[in-house]
Amino acid sequence: MALEDGDLPAVLHALGLPGLIDVHTHFMPPAILAKVWAYFDSAGPLLGRAWPIRYRGSDDERVEQLRAMGVRRFSALSYAHRPGIATFMNDWTAEFADRVPDSLRSATFYPEPEAATYVPELIADGVEVFKVHVQVGNFAPNDPLLDPVWEALAASGTPIVLHAGSGPTPGDHTGPSKVADVLSRHPGLALVIAHLGMPEIAEFLDLAEQHEQVRLDTTMAFVDFWGPPTHTDVVPRLRDLQDKILFGTDFPNIPYPYVHQVEALQRLDLGDDWMRSVLWHNGSELFGVSG
Repeated sequence: MALEDGDLPAVLHALGLPGLIDVHTHFMPPAILAKVWAYFDSAGPLLGRAWPIRYRGSDDERVEQLRAMGVRRFSALSYAHRPGIATFMNDWTAEFADRVPDSLRSATFYPEPEAATYVPELIADGVEVFKVHVQVGNFAPNDPLLDPVWEALAASGTPIVLHAGSGPTPGDHTGPSKVADVLSRHPGLALVIAHLGMPEIAEFLDLAEQHEQVRLDTTMAFVDFWGPPTHTDVVPRLRDLQDKILFGTDFPNIPYPYVHQVEALQRLDLGDDWMRSVLWHNGSELFGVSG
């Protein structure tokens, strides 16, 4: 029988966990979130399937939904899609974090000259995680304008959730090669590869094996939405990289119940210790979250 969201606290209790940490959730300025939802509402022809957003409540309602499911800490990821908008988004997200203490202080940036100034300022102000979306922003992660940004982030160790995989649709700059180029020059970057890097999971796992601070999140990986299971060949490697896999969901922009992401990971049959690491311990260590 499929799990329901209300079952999740019992699942966490059975694992002996105080909750879970979700590194990949979205809270954005309302006008921008409305545009994101409009994109998914019309994405059927693009993706070959409908994408009905499951959680469309207000910010407060969605925060309470996460808390009720046992989510102790979560991100508030926005992603700049053009020059000149990152500061507006970051100001809103800072206000959100001020009033929602269980939210990680989150921010974004774009390859623009100003990023060399505002990213170090955000780091100094206590931002805990950044989000970059290569496909939506249509820029290369190794754009020269980002060199001083990557340098500052490597020095601070601040994690960056990076969507660079070519799923659900490829972009001009998606894929692992340009990320590998960035890491060759900034090997200490704390990258969290979103969606396990789907569909180039194997190549992004290679980067995690080669670079101590590269991790991956589970967002939308192995869920039924994509049809019959794929990428099953990488499952043994996920066991080997147990300490580098973080739990993520894409809440609220998902077309199925939140708990299904946990259910999908359980079906990999990697064991309770692996689940404990992914759902709690790895995120707790990265973000300094006490149990």
